Amino acid sequence: MTRPKIIGLTGSIGMGKSTVAQMFADAGIPVFDADAEVRAMQEAGGALVPAIEAAFPGSTGPEGVDRDRLGQQVFADKAALARLEAIVHPAVGARRAAFLAGHHDKRAVVFDIPLLFERGGHEAVDVIVVVSAPEDVQRARVLARPGMTEQKFEHICGLQLHDSEKRARADHVIDTGTSLEETRAEVVALIASL
Repeated sequence: MTRPKIIGLTGSIGMGKSTVAQMFADAGIPVFDADAEVRAMQEAGGALVPAIEAAFPGSTGPEGVDRDRLGQQVFADKAALARLEAIVHPAVGARRAAFLAGHHDKRAVVFDIPLLFERGGHEAVDVIVVVSAPEDVQRARVLARPGMTEQKFEHICGLQLHDSEKRARADHVIDTGTSLEETRAEVVALIASL
């Protein structure tokens, strides 16, 4: 049985990865959004809520996982973060496998995975696409988000491979420091080349 070409889409925080993922989807390429899957499994009644509450008491409530309370428990604690990832990553992997099985007849699919390199996911894709923008654009985008602080931004960046390293390891780089039209044209050209 053949499978679709798997495009691994990644990029550091604030680089425009979600926008580019939507452009792939608009072009008819099915997109597996790892972050969206995590959020769904952490909502009220979500599959991960009981395990997260058991591992991190007080981190959930009627709405599911309280990201702020959970963040306070894992923000600066690498061991706690590893425990959380041991709960989340296998569940996301199972959903990704189901997504791939459900789209086995497509020519290509996109795995939108923020930590593609950091968690070894790059080994399971056929093509790596990195979304990138200049650092000043990235910083402005991220700091404009509600509740974001310099400290949170620096912490998140510290967990991610530097943008220059991601670009060096990419098969293709999509520049989002340009207009949306130019970025979309890059995505369309990339799809045609693949």
